[in-house]
Amino acid sequence: MSDRDELVDLTIRYATAIDTRQYRLLSTVFTAGADIDYGVVGKWVGAAEIAEFMDAAHAMAAHTMHRVSNQAIDIDGDTATMRTYVDALILLEDGSGANPVGYYDDYAVRTPDGWRIARRSYTSVRLAAVPAP
Repeated sequence: MSDRDELVDLTIRYATAIDTRQYRLLSTVFTAGADIDYGVVGKWVGAAEIAEFMDAAHAMAAHTMHRVSNQAIDIDGDTATMRTYVDALILLEDGSGANPVGYYDDYAVRTPDGWRIARRSYTSVRLAAVPAP
């Protein structure tokens, strides 16, 4: 698998970890000391802190769908910068919820265990309420 394929897989693994509520998988996405900045949503250090936040943030959700796309990746040896679009649905049992849309800017590093995100910032482009059907 090419470095680019592995980096794309990293962003998909992030979305899958959240949507399947397998938050321990985030340790295969972020470094232990990753700097994670989601703006007004919050800031965390490392995979363990972001996993704890994601668990709490999605506890009431019946369904989530984090769709990632448009990965722009620049690889420089053992480091890479990436921009990934995200369009998420976070829905409650009654079908209402939120639709956050934005992008992640990531700085990834090659580790002995594969590529990991060492720094992430999220930029919100749109946050819309989803009414119950």
